[in-house]
Order: sequence, then C-alpha cells, then structure tokens
Amino acid sequence: MSESLPLSLIVITRDAADEIAECLATAPFAAEAVVVDSGSSDDTVAVAVRCGARVVAHAWEGYGAQKNFAVGEARHDWVLCIDADERVTPELAAAVRALFARGAPSAAAYAVARRNRFLGRWLAHGEGYPDWNVRLFDRRRARWSDDPVHEHVVAAGPVARLAGDLKHASAESLDAYIAKQNRYTSLQAEAMHARGERASAFVVAASPLARFFRFYVIKLGFLDGVAGFAHIAIGAFASFLKYAKLRALTSRPED
Repeated sequence: MSESLPLSLIVITRDAADEIAECLATAPFAAEAVVVDSGSSDDTVAVAVRCGARVVAHAWEGYGAQKNFAVGEARHDWVLCIDADERVTPELAAAVRALFARGAPSAAAYAVARRNRFLGRWLAHGEGYPDWNVRLFDRRRARWSDDPVHEHVVAAGPVARLAGDLKHASAESLDAYIAKQNRYTSLQAEAMHARGERASAFVVAASPLARFFRFYVIKLGFLDGVAGFAHIAIGAFASFLKYAKLRALTSRPED
C-alpha cells in the first residue's frame, strides 16, 4: 500500500505556509508533488520543500491559466489537482489506489465529492456537499478552462466519479470569505462582459432567488442550520452581485 502511483499531485499556492504541509501529507500515494507558488511572502516554499515537493515559482496568471501551467510542470500525465486548504480523506485515497490497481484508468477524468467547512461546521447538504469537482485527470485528454475564476476541468472523454470525500477545510474568516466573493463576482462579470453576455433586470432579480430556493429547499440546505443558511444566502447574494455588476458594465449613462 506504500507504493507510489504514476500520478503527480498539483497544488498552486500563495502564502499557504500554515496549510501546505497537511495538504501534501494527505496524498502520499502520488509519485511526486508539484507546488507552483506565485510569490509567497511567508514560509510556503520552505515548508513545501521540507515536505518533499518540487516547487516552481510562477507569476500569477489567473486561476485557470495558473493551474494549466502547473499541470504542464508535472512529470506524469495523470494529475491530481487540489488546493492548499483541501485534504484527501483516507476513503478517497483508497479509491484512487484501487483505480490504478486495475491498470490505466479508463475515463479521461474523475470527479470527487468536495465537502466544505463553513462557520466551523462540515456542511452535508445544499451547496456545501456533495460539491462535485473534477480533480483527477489525464492531461492528454483534459485540461483546466482558462477562466480567471471558477475554473473547471474540460475533458475530451468520459468523466467518472470516485468514492470518498475531498475536504475543503478553509480557515478564512467570514470577512475574508465575503471579500473573496466580491472579488470573484467582479472577475466573473468582466469575463461575461468580454464574451458579449448581457443581464436583464429579470435575471438580476430572479437568479439569487432561484439559487437560494434550489440549494436551501430542494438540496436540503436548511438541515445544516445557521451555517447552511449563511453559506447559501451569501452564495445567492454573490449571484445577484455577478449579474448586477454585468448590467452595470453594459449600461450607458442617459443623456
């Protein structure tokens, strides 16, 4: 069980000294760990090197482009991409080992169920779980989209699912989380505007309501208590901000 698998663990970082060691330790099955750092001012690089990772410095290009660069630095075609504040559970590690034990994986990519921690609680419903994300893939048949935020893996072939969870153990404050949503929605609106997309008044008003109803009621987010309500309410407000910012970019002052 200690034999390494022919895959590369990929992590992009910036100022993640408090998280990177634990992150890397949860995936000891990878033949190599590649950390692409975009100018950390703390000990991220030193900690990663001590943990056995190969560290590559690369200026920030946006999430999608940065991850594609990192994937290109891998020595293996199969890559497992996780963030510094994410942890591979033993169940997920066992599923990855079992996948490779059967020979070369047949699918082009594999999605994992990400479980989010919010306000100190591991969410089990709503947007918090299962938050399916493609993280294990063959770079010859899949790649990250070039989106500057909310990037995703685009696969030229079948996508399967793996058992086990990827825990998103974010320790950021509520203030930092809300500030991040503000930054992300600005980037989203700018990207949508560049593609020529528009937002009607109906979309601006209906999108947050639809998102809240979907995740809080249909996806049972109410079962996660106050943490679940706050997580979904902020997500719904982020949807409003995205479309409101897009509308502001496309509006013209009246004469």
